[in-house]
Amino acid sequence: MSLIIVSEAVIYMSSQICFKLNYLTYNPMKHSMKNYFISSFGAFICLSILSYLNNTYQDSLWLIPPFGASMVLVMAVHKSPLASPKNVFFGHLIAASCGVFVYFFFGLHPLSIGFAVALAIFLMSITKTIHPPAGANPIIAIMGGEDLFFVLMPVAIGASFIIIFAIIFHRLIGQKYPCDKKNI
Repeated sequence: MSLIIVSEAVIYMSSQICFKLNYLTYNPMKHSMKNYFISSFGAFICLSILSYLNNTYQDSLWLIPPFGASMVLVMAVHKSPLASPKNVFFGHLIAASCGVFVYFFFGLHPLSIGFAVALAIFLMSITKTIHPPAGANPIIAIMGGEDLFFVLMPVAIGASFIIIFAIIFHRLIGQKYPCDKKNI
């Protein structure tokens, strides 16, 4: 139950920060049914590859739940600043690092998750790398008792894979990603 409350709080706080920073000016509702299908198909391919790698190399974790939410951004609203490669990569990296460091110093204390997510939001905000799906990384790191390797694998490698896939996929279908700020 408390995990649900924390998740809802992260989503609410992230959305409020995004509105205050004027990040959510892009309207995803201006697309056609064809674009919805293409976006969904791209997410299907990318997450299927990550899932395959996760199942094939069982000694390595390739797939974490926040990557599903990242795919929604890079595929369906790729023009949003929240979906930019900088935000995807550094948002995940910063948030996962916050979780690992808070766990290292405080362990699985009742306040650890809240503090780690708040710290991640603060650091993503000051570095202008807000990526809402990354808000779940500290929760995973603390509840899983993860170490610094978690930041590298699956977080940094997985985020890099998603970015590279999104760049290639959008180019193949004739869309620009990453987008220039003036094209948003």
